[in-house]
Amino acid sequence: MGIGATAGVAAAGGFALSANASGTSAKSSGASDSLVFDKDAYTELTTTITDADGTDHTVVYHFWKAITYVASPVDAKYQSLNVSVPVKIDGKAVDATSAPIVLANSVGGYLPSSVADATGVGGAEMTGGMPTGGAAASASPSTSPSPSAASSAGTGEVQSGGNAMVNAQGGMVNLGKLGLAAGYVVVEPGARGRTLTDSAGTYYGTAPAAIVDLKAAVRYVRANKGVIPGNTDRIVSTGTSAGGALSSLLGASGDSPIYDKYLKELGAADASDAIFATGAWCPITDLEHADGAYEFNWGTNVTASTGKVVDQTVSKALRAQFAEYQASLRLRGLDGFGPLTARNYDDYMVETYLQPSATKYLAALSEADRATYLAANTFITWSGGKATFTWADFLTHVGARKKTTPAFDAFDLSAGENNEFGVGTTEARHFTAYGAKNDTTGLSTKRVASDIAEKLDLMNPMHHIGEENPGRSRHWWIRLGMKDSDTSLTVSANLAAALDNLGDDVNHLYYWDEGHGSNVDPGDFLTWIAKVTGDSKRRRSAK
Repeated sequence: MGIGATAGVAAAGGFALSANASGTSAKSSGASDSLVFDKDAYTELTTTITDADGTDHTVVYHFWKAITYVASPVDAKYQSLNVSVPVKIDGKAVDATSAPIVLANSVGGYLPSSVADATGVGGAEMTGGMPTGGAAASASPSTSPSPSAASSAGTGEVQSGGNAMVNAQGGMVNLGKLGLAAGYVVVEPGARGRTLTDSAGTYYGTAPAAIVDLKAAVRYVRANKGVIPGNTDRIVSTGTSAGGALSSLLGASGDSPIYDKYLKELGAADASDAIFATGAWCPITDLEHADGAYEFNWGTNVTASTGKVVDQTVSKALRAQFAEYQASLRLRGLDGFGPLTARNYDDYMVETYLQPSATKYLAALSEADRATYLAANTFITWSGGKATFTWADFLTHVGARKKTTPAFDAFDLSAGENNEFGVGTTEARHFTAYGAKNDTTGLSTKRVASDIAEKLDLMNPMHHIGEENPGRSRHWWIRLGMKDSDTSLTVSANLAAALDNLGDDVNHLYYWDEGHGSNVDPGDFLTWIAKVTGDSKRRRSAK
């Protein structure tokens, strides 16, 4: 068990009221005896952290390790969190009592993540790690994934945990550490994941376990308002890939009652699970529509593993599904673009995101380097300080797609997402009608299971945004590498447009020539946190 936690205590009763427009709880905080934060149970540590500008900082901080955040955990190894609070930076005392809280999840591939073995901030990890471009990690001691769970058709992830994001230039970014060096409180929650099984072979970390755990972690933090350091009304979530999907889901679904029964089973704290702001990098989300979106984006590109274009009959069928889905969303593009449809989405991507991204990239180069780049990439026209090109040229520039087809609900149940929707002792299941209809594994039925519809709602931020959930975040930071073919570029663009259409504050862009898991502007993200949370005022008054 973690410090300050006791197992086997009955759950606190009741559930959170809806959050108000600022994302703060409308009810008073409270916690059962087992869920009270022990403010004195910390270890004081000192570390050197290099900030986003490359400057080293000596940070003295208080570290609380592996606190179990529910009264009735299924597996405390994963259902626990670490807390890091700065007390001195470069020799100057820091008062983080009212500082924003960075909730940095380390989930990758919808796999389990744990803080149990961390020795300090940034030590949370996805169990077993992730091979580059792979679908699943090596199993934890209690798991034994089959070859299907390790198929390259699954969710590709970053190589390291601890919310470390890999950029294509080879740098590593750890937002937990950077947040601590910036004077923020950092909470790193573990969560169950899809490969976990018990002694009877029952999967206990498949959907919706991960999002329920993250919500329980938020409830723990908010229930301990005034005891745990930091401003519990200013929680900012971060995550990458599947972790980015969960971060966006956490932001979109704040205080939604559809999770109540799951949280009650765990004995989650009686508090709000709404967060104030959301950071999501390359979110692998909207899974039930991801196959169609993928084919719309990458359908004509060859597949890296085969060197061939995928079955165009399947690809076209899925593209038709995307067109129907996109029309049903009734979204309007950012910057006054107008209605977004499958007919104009390529123009929208080029005009709103891709050309501005290329322009920013090229403008930052020296004149000599820019000339060299343009000579090697003649599809770009550089005139008047602006880059222009076509969607077709962009696809050619990106080159091979990563995944086969279908990319997410594989006909042979080999994708990591099939495992995410496993249940009981069944490792993998179809979660789309098209996937089930075309199953190649010999299933007795060609239909999705009756519980799948509910699971999809529990796992998709678009569901909650479509319902205009009042408890959602109002501030959003969304990023994706433009060469990332782990999912369609339209997934995060739809997420951003849907939120923008509701009037939320959305900061969304694509990194030029970057791939999956990239984060090339972490300093800007930390500045954004200070701005949207109002922390700039606290910092000025502290000077």
